[in-house]
Amino acid sequence: MIIPDSVPDKPDAPGKSILVLDNVSVSFDGFRALNGLSFVVMSGQMRAVIGPNGAGKTTMMDVITGKTRPDSGRVIFRDGHDLTVLDEPRIANLGIGRKFQKPTVFENLTVFDNLWLAFKGDRRVRRMFNFFASRAERDAIMETLGAIGLAAFRDQLAGSLSHGQKQWLEIGVLLVQDPDLLLVDEPVAGMTDAETETTAALLRTIAKSHSVVVVEHDMEFVEMLDVPVTVLHEGSVLAEGSLETVRNDERVIEVYLGR
Repeated sequence: MIIPDSVPDKPDAPGKSILVLDNVSVSFDGFRALNGLSFVVMSGQMRAVIGPNGAGKTTMMDVITGKTRPDSGRVIFRDGHDLTVLDEPRIANLGIGRKFQKPTVFENLTVFDNLWLAFKGDRRVRRMFNFFASRAERDAIMETLGAIGLAAFRDQLAGSLSHGQKQWLEIGVLLVQDPDLLLVDEPVAGMTDAETETTAALLRTIAKSHSVVVVEHDMEFVEMLDVPVTVLHEGSVLAEGSLETVRNDERVIEVYLGR
């Protein structure tokens, strides 16, 4: 769980990778969505992934989470788990959480109950029919509500939230599952400028205690994150480095940014 501005360091050793994509290829009806894709996410790192439509960003996340099986290559998580041979529930239980572009919260439940239902803990039927969160669960949920800026909305129906607030709630839903790696797909699509700035600050705080991969098109938002950037094109890595580095890469300008 995170606490803004007071997040402990990750216990993993510095320089240790948490996710390695090794020569991953995926084809759909003759179209190669991923073409020998290889890149590394380091433990405790936030990385932005950008690229034109059709570059393979969504397919990449589908492969990582077990939704799509690659034709070839490996996806190694933490200490040797090859995700390409595991199903989606097993991958989630290993500690990988994914937030899709469109928020999928339970709109007829309160903000608090959305987090409680997602809370990592005893999910057996007998436990779930107690209908009450334990003190430890309540404390952890309130901590997360504070982190995502929704503590004042805990008893409101999720359906009454703004678009941006629903996005933050879904990030909270991931956090209470206590993943090691968060995959976040276009988190600021449809947000106001103020919400975008708040989301950037939230993700920077989360990255103090989690590894995070953010797929995004909004270059101003990527600049706010101030993290390493991977540019995908035609299913493989076109360029990597700081945002300034990839912005000045002639290949990136040609296929994505324009002049």
